[in-house]
Amino acid sequence: MKPLILVIAAAFTVIGCASQAPTHIALNPEVPNINQQTDIELPIAIDTIDTRSANFIVRFNDGDNAARLVSPSEAPRVQMDQVFRDGFSQAGYRVDPSSVKHLQIQLEQLLTDVDEGTFGFEANSQIVINVIAQNTNQSLTKRYRAKGLLKGPFSADFATLELEMNKLLGELTHDIINDPELNQFIQQVTTTTWPLN
Repeated sequence: MKPLILVIAAAFTVIGCASQAPTHIALNPEVPNINQQTDIELPIAIDTIDTRSANFIVRFNDGDNAARLVSPSEAPRVQMDQVFRDGFSQAGYRVDPSSVKHLQIQLEQLLTDVDEGTFGFEANSQIVINVIAQNTNQSLTKRYRAKGLLKGPFSADFATLELEMNKLLGELTHDIINDPELNQFIQQVTTTTWPLN
């Protein structure tokens, strides 16, 4: 009788764990392949801010019912700030907070909308990052976007969503750090000589 009670208790424990859906997504953005952009170690200041209106990054839509919102396990701003600092360092720049050459990286949108139906799911991801490059007398603003679409049978699992979001973040980071126009602006501003009166 005792073994039967243990089996039943174990079964209920497994069922209970299975019904507990994860509450957080673990993003793990990594530095993509970066091309060397400058042979001279030019100083730039980098500041990453999160301008999103809400913290969740995945929204499971369920018809007329309230959407299930899933937050990141770590602040995306902190993670992306480290990725951009490492990436621009690999590109040949020296990250220096006191530099008058300043990059403000704004995380404007980071969201995956998941619609689940009887026969499967569809997940639409969109990431928008706004970059403002400045010095004392000039600025350049550029907006970068990445979109992704995932479809599959059954329900969307967190591991698949995490992989897709990390892939899109990597693509967007690559595009920003390797952007010829942005790099030309940074280097042109850095080498600007002031006219003598």
